[in-house]
Amino acid sequence: MQTQPRLPRFLRGSLISQIIIGIIAGVIIASFSPDSARAVGLLGSLFVSALKAVAPILVFVLVAASIANQKRGQHTNMRPIITLYLFGTFAASVTAVVMSFLFPTTLTLATHNASVAPPEGISAVLSTLLFNIVDNPVNALMSGNFIGILAWAIALGIALHHASAETKQVFSDISDGISSIVRFVIKLAPLGIFGLVASTFADTGFEALAGYSHLLAVLLGSMAIIALVVNPLIVFYKTGTNPYPLVFQCLRESGITAFFTRSSAANIPVNMALCKKLNLDEDTYSVSIPLGATINMAGAAITITVLTLAAAHTLGINIDLATAILLSIVAAVSACGASGVAGGSLLLIPLACNLFGIPNEIAMQVVAVGFIIGVIQDSAETALNSSTDVIFTAAACKAVEKKAAAELSTN
Repeated sequence: MQTQPRLPRFLRGSLISQIIIGIIAGVIIASFSPDSARAVGLLGSLFVSALKAVAPILVFVLVAASIANQKRGQHTNMRPIITLYLFGTFAASVTAVVMSFLFPTTLTLATHNASVAPPEGISAVLSTLLFNIVDNPVNALMSGNFIGILAWAIALGIALHHASAETKQVFSDISDGISSIVRFVIKLAPLGIFGLVASTFADTGFEALAGYSHLLAVLLGSMAIIALVVNPLIVFYKTGTNPYPLVFQCLRESGITAFFTRSSAANIPVNMALCKKLNLDEDTYSVSIPLGATINMAGAAITITVLTLAAAHTLGINIDLATAILLSIVAAVSACGASGVAGGSLLLIPLACNLFGIPNEIAMQVVAVGFIIGVIQDSAETALNSSTDVIFTAAACKAVEKKAAAELSTN
């Protein structure tokens, strides 16, 4: 009797187990041969680039096709999902305030300033978001402006809603074709993660982070509370069922990939594939996942809040309860606009520092500290943001299913 070859059997195994093997292999090669690890880093760069390349067109085609083919009277559960996104981001900011008060951080400010310019205020952040909505569609696709992509996809989908069945079918077929490409790219995740881990360990290691261990502990502790306590409570409130199987699955299948790619945009295809695996409504997740990559920013809110309060504590500024609540609101609103600002959440720290009269040159030194710890901070932030997109989408969809089942049983 012929035995099955080992390699095909491995390739047909669990994607998560393959990714874990890739992580272990990356750490090993970085430990014993840093030069080789930097060379295989090309695999990671290619994987992230492939995800970033396919994500914009996937979102555009999938959203347009979903809206164009939506049946009259069909609901997409977007309102409760957006509510969860906004509430979750605010809850993350409040959690970061509490953690910062319990474990105050004193920074050794960097001696160099970041060379990038922060936004001048919340109005600048909101203005960027508004202009992204009316961006040229071709430029939106090329630059990965998902707010603009969503706006044009929704407009095109509405316009095609009354088109012929043949035209709608063309869009559906294109959507299926793009989805097939996405599935192929995701199968390459173990190789991509292997390259990313190897190059990261070879280039940075964790020695440079030792001096910022307390700051990292507050940041990561806040994110862990959101991921393992707050998010499960929200899911339990929405569904009335044990939330941890869903939470752990999303952290495992979305969070791990996002941690190493450090890009919410690159993780959109991964999240859509996970939503399909969870049997969620495609008309819902095709819109909620790219939208979540823009406005569901719990990790960013934590980063902004913790680093701002660390700067205030370092300068001996006393923060009262009212100001802390105001900071939470500012951080949550700013975090929702983080993707529209070059540099992400770190460049919104000076905006929050303005609440306490902290000079811009000091605030930019805090930003520089953020860049130093970015290898961990940004990875954990992206993992929390991206996995929560799926968690909240699934919670809203399952809540609707449970309500429909209950109404059916009573009838």
